[in-house]
Amino acid sequence: MARAAVLGRLIWRVATVAEIREETDAARTLVLDVPDWPGHLAGQHVDVRLTAEDGYSTQRSYSIASAPDSSTVELMVQRIGDGEVSPYLTDVAAPGDRFELRGPVGGYFTWQTSDSAPVLLVAGGSGIVPLMCMIRARSAASSRVPFRLVYSVRDPSAAVFATELARRVRDDKGLDVAYVYTRVVPDGWPRPPGRLDGVRLGEAGWPQEFEPSCYVCGPTGFVETAADLLVAAGHAPERVKTERFGPSGG
Repeated sequence: MARAAVLGRLIWRVATVAEIREETDAARTLVLDVPDWPGHLAGQHVDVRLTAEDGYSTQRSYSIASAPDSSTVELMVQRIGDGEVSPYLTDVAAPGDRFELRGPVGGYFTWQTSDSAPVLLVAGGSGIVPLMCMIRARSAASSRVPFRLVYSVRDPSAAVFATELARRVRDDKGLDVAYVYTRVVPDGWPRPPGRLDGVRLGEAGWPQEFEPSCYVCGPTGFVETAADLLVAAGHAPERVKTERFGPSGG
């Protein structure tokens, strides 16, 4: 039975774009109808394959943004200027279009509602996507596990899901969100722009004696820095899970 389930995740399925939501100037969410979708865990990803009329195909991996109990699969895609896949998904794809999707993939970087430890999420840029899936899963399950998100972006306009996060902070008990702006800060912001450091992470995160489950996602350099800061602050390395992406691809 387990082997059949694994093989099921390796099957390419046809996904149909049901809806598109613009998130920022460079990012959009694609809401997909995927027949026989086997379900997913918060934090998993999928492979997307595009095939041209001449038979040429290329594929990329994207984290799943939708909660595990959703009837659709949501992917938040950020445009990469020289990419092969992201420009199509962000600029061309429209409701009714179809492409292939395989997954879900990954079991290490996941959170389940049965986990009772406090959770610290640290996101850099589009690394927010699998962490947003965890936040949505928590909300869908009416979980009261305390969550804290530290979200690093270049400027306020680059923050994906900002409106939803503000609503969830207001309505979902036990969820806190702190922003780190690296280039431009909002008017009246109490700090100058700057990169994530140990002081900010210590203020917005959980102390190590709470033994939180830590999830860090973003560009490679950001992830390595954030993970090092957490370990230096006393967090057990085995409680710091990371997922990273490089500058190329798309």
